[in-house]
Amino acid sequence: MPDLHIPAGAGSHQQAYLATPPVGDGPWPGVVVLQDAFGMTDDLREHTDRLATAGYVAVAPRLYSPRGGGPRCVAAVFRSMTSGTGDVFDDIDAARAWLAGRDDCTGRVGAIGFCQGGGFALLAGARQDFAAVAPNYGHVPTDAERELEGICPVVASFGARDVSLKGHPERLESALDALGVEKDVKTYPTAGHSFFERFPAQAVVRRLGAGYDHDASEDAWGRILRFFETHLKAA
Repeated sequence: MPDLHIPAGAGSHQQAYLATPPVGDGPWPGVVVLQDAFGMTDDLREHTDRLATAGYVAVAPRLYSPRGGGPRCVAAVFRSMTSGTGDVFDDIDAARAWLAGRDDCTGRVGAIGFCQGGGFALLAGARQDFAAVAPNYGHVPTDAERELEGICPVVASFGARDVSLKGHPERLESALDALGVEKDVKTYPTAGHSFFERFPAQAVVRRLGAGYDHDASEDAWGRILRFFETHLKAA
């Protein structure tokens, strides 16, 4: 399906990629798909299509687009990932509300994110009306128990070889335990950062502790879809 424009925060619009289930008329649950640092990549579209094939209306907003893109916009989005503040959260909530309001959506919406999108999914799950979130190798706030108070159920995936997120899986699991939140947190021993993504020059990327890991990504997809089945479909 071609790109389209959907609402963003402050009355603006953001570009997005929409995928709907290939069979049936719905309504289906929705999933907001949140980008990694590289934005609207072929991988992100494939992730969105995979969710649609599994029976979800899925939309991937281009988070760099509402303010025109460019280096300053990209830098602002990165700052939002680590600070937990910024207009990007309004854009994510606008995408959620737009998706929930579609005639082919049940109104029950989850979020999945990768890298910076994983961090956004985690915080949005605590602040916005999501039914479940799936952060993948996303930043976990230092004071996770406070920042994630009120969060919906979480299925999270990390790579043990990801030196950039050392200690983050344990911090997330501890916070969710303290908050009494239903969770599935798993760290894959063979995987590094971005293990869902098929970057070019994989041999080089792997030396940097990142890159595609087939076994880890497929196992994580299975966990995510089972978790979403429970919290988005069955519910």
